[in-house]
Amino acid sequence: MNVVLFDFDGTIADSIETGIRVINRLAKEFGYQPIDLEALKRLQNLSSREIIKQTDISIFKLPFLLRRFVGEMRQEVQQIGVIPGMKEALQTLKTRGDRLGIVSTNSEENVRSFLETQQLDPLFDVVVCSGRPFGKSRLIKRILRQNQLDPRSVFYVGDETRDIEAAKKSGVRAIAVTWGFNSSQVLAAHQPDFLIQTPDQLLDILAWSVQP
Repeated sequence: MNVVLFDFDGTIADSIETGIRVINRLAKEFGYQPIDLEALKRLQNLSSREIIKQTDISIFKLPFLLRRFVGEMRQEVQQIGVIPGMKEALQTLKTRGDRLGIVSTNSEENVRSFLETQQLDPLFDVVVCSGRPFGKSRLIKRILRQNQLDPRSVFYVGDETRDIEAAKKSGVRAIAVTWGFNSSQVLAAHQPDFLIQTPDQLLDILAWSVQP
C-alpha cells in the first residue's frame, strides 16, 4: 500500500486560469502589475521562490494577499473542473487500496467544497491546509508522525517547484506533474523522483513502487 498526498490547485483542480483571473483582479489593490500571457510564460519557468523575489508585492503584504486570494477563490471553486484524467486515476488508486490525501495552501473549506461538488470526497482520507506558501513540508511531516508512516511508502504529487522542495524536506518521494503551473523544464531542474505528463502515468509509477 502506498500513501499518496496531492497538491490541490493545478494538480487535481484545473484552477490555474481561474487563479490568474483572481490574481489580476486584486492587482490594483495590492500594487502589482497584472499578469498577461507573456508574463505568465516567464513565471512558469521560474521557481516558486524566484517568483516571490521578483514580485512587486511587499513581503509584509503577502499574507494579506494570500488570504484575499483564498477568499476570492471561494466564490469560484464550484465552477472549477477536475484535471482531465485525474478523477479516473484517483478512483483507480483508491480501488487498489492506496491511501490518498491532500496537502494544500488553499483553504480546507475551498478544497472540501470542490471535492464534494466533484464527488471526490470519499476518495481522500485526509485534507490538511496551510496559508504559508512554503509550509507544506511541516504538514507532510505531521501526517507522517501522526500516522506512523514510513516515508518510503509516501509520495507527494504537485505541479510547482515548492512541491518538490516540500517532498524532499519531508523525506517522501516527489512526483512532479507537467499539466499545472510550472514548466516541465524548471520542474526537471529541481530533480523530482518522477516527472509525469498525464494522470494515468501515476498508476504505473505507484504500481511499481508498492512496498512489500
